[in-house]
Amino acid sequence: MSGPSTASDLPITDHRQLAQVLASGEKPRSDWRIGTEHEKFGFRLADLRPPEFDGERGIEALLTGLTRFGWQPVQEGGRTIALLRDAASVTLEPAGQLELSGAPLENIHQTCKEVGDHLREVREVADELGLGFLGMGFQPKWRREDMPWMPKGRYRIMREYMPKVGTLGLDMMTRTCTVQVNLDYASEADMVKKFRVSLALQPIATALFADSPFTEGKPNGYLSYRSHIWTDTDAGRTGMLDFVFEDGFGYERYVDYLLDVPMYFSYRDGIYHDASGKSFRDFLRGKLDVLPGALPTLRDWNDHMTTAFPEVRLKKFLEMRGADGGPWSRLCALSAFWVGLLYDDAALDAAWDLVKDFSMAERHALRDGVPRQALKLPFRNGTARDLAREAVKIAVAGLQRRAVRNSQGVDESRFLDPLIEIAESGKTPAERKLELFNGEWHGSVDPLFCEFAY
Repeated sequence: MSGPSTASDLPITDHRQLAQVLASGEKPRSDWRIGTEHEKFGFRLADLRPPEFDGERGIEALLTGLTRFGWQPVQEGGRTIALLRDAASVTLEPAGQLELSGAPLENIHQTCKEVGDHLREVREVADELGLGFLGMGFQPKWRREDMPWMPKGRYRIMREYMPKVGTLGLDMMTRTCTVQVNLDYASEADMVKKFRVSLALQPIATALFADSPFTEGKPNGYLSYRSHIWTDTDAGRTGMLDFVFEDGFGYERYVDYLLDVPMYFSYRDGIYHDASGKSFRDFLRGKLDVLPGALPTLRDWNDHMTTAFPEVRLKKFLEMRGADGGPWSRLCALSAFWVGLLYDDAALDAAWDLVKDFSMAERHALRDGVPRQALKLPFRNGTARDLAREAVKIAVAGLQRRAVRNSQGVDESRFLDPLIEIAESGKTPAERKLELFNGEWHGSVDPLFCEFAY
């Protein structure tokens, strides 16, 4: 989740300013970049419990330790709650899940190096503190009440609001981890096409990356329980956004959607003002009762854009939000998958041809079915696996045409190898873990924390 925006404090005086924020993200192809974000669960090596924020071996101590690598601390209320270095950041999810928000980079080779460097830095400090980190979509062992809470103002507001709008929102906050990639667009028309393709194929990414089959030490009946969590978090800010496929969709229509997403807060003078459930439209009229007479600023609008949680999110770029967290190789693979599909014109056309005749009912059937069945979900005359194999094939070709090579002459398509294996075998990471659970792990999830730690 994002921290406070660094946008302007200039008041919004014209509705058109809101769409202009989205339009300002347009970039020529030469300036398109790749921003990869991933979250991971921390655990204490001694007892596998999630670490608290405080203490000599807590999350704040880990953040402080990372400053040896040139990270600059960000404080809230006198406590270090994030780190900045160049154009990247390290932030905390509500229960201390550690997130790297990577810098905007030119290619997947750079992305993978960035992720690898970060994991090595975290490992060095974590080893000294007796901590480990695990990449999965859902906390496999501990209960909601076992999870700590980080001292961030926006999380206090969300913690109180979530139970009013869904039964699983607190699990989303405290027990999920994801990997996502943020990608650019050249124009409004380019944004629309990429949005439609990525939204239609987001369930396929969910299926390929499914890795959350356990809850509190037992199989939960899902392959991506993290994805299921979003179906009962807050219907007012989640989902498949059917209007994206309607004629006339563009920046203005997305702004209208965001204006109907209930607010969480307004961040003013270092204070989070609780506006949970209230209307940004009222804020635009100076009628927000928690800030009487105040008008929203561009900072408020940028903050508000981060509180919508659809499967694909539009800010000044497009965010692909459908994948469970996982190991280093799949963190790189997600970026490779979407770059291959969306940053090559022929691939984008082929991907659109793959999905353009999906009905709304079919898109929802995919979204609703893959959390349980992943690649085995029936679809038309085949399964989701058939779509996955075709989508991966298109992505491979897109990356090969990009022809961005490393010093050994290898192009970016190599990073799709983990997805090729999953699509060809039809067996997701979750299913492999379930086999281990029912076999050599003898019904325990504890070996996860050793065998699959970073």
